[in-house]
Amino acid sequence: MKLLATALGILSMLTLPLVVGAENATHTGGYTIHHNALTTDSLPVQVATAYGIQRSKNRALLNISVLRDEPDALGTPVRAQIRAVAQTLYGQIRPIELREIVEGNAIYYIADFPVAHREALNFEFEIMPEGGRYPLRAHMFQEFYTD
Repeated sequence: MKLLATALGILSMLTLPLVVGAENATHTGGYTIHHNALTTDSLPVQVATAYGIQRSKNRALLNISVLRDEPDALGTPVRAQIRAVAQTLYGQIRPIELREIVEGNAIYYIADFPVAHREALNFEFEIMPEGGRYPLRAHMFQEFYTD
């Protein structure tokens, strides 16, 4: 259990700069949805092991978190039902199966999947926050470099 807590801490520390630096976030309907993707070869070994993720240049990790906006605060993590789809520039559609990770107050949704060198994906997300009245939509674009 301690390893999992440590791994989650490392994962959040690893992905937070990507979210903040690239501002891969969507603000909508009183929520902030943070979303990012990276190749799994950049994950620390202990994080990949804890989540059962294969470290590889040819695999990507999608990470999503949903925060209810709070005045004068960073927001409150909330559970959500998330439908994620990736579309290639050729129009091929890939559904992405996310799994929920909960550690203390942190709630993340992650998925790993294969990618090719210079593969460009348009991600579309439909998010229904727990207690929400209507689904939220977000999207992002990511090109993966594997060579």
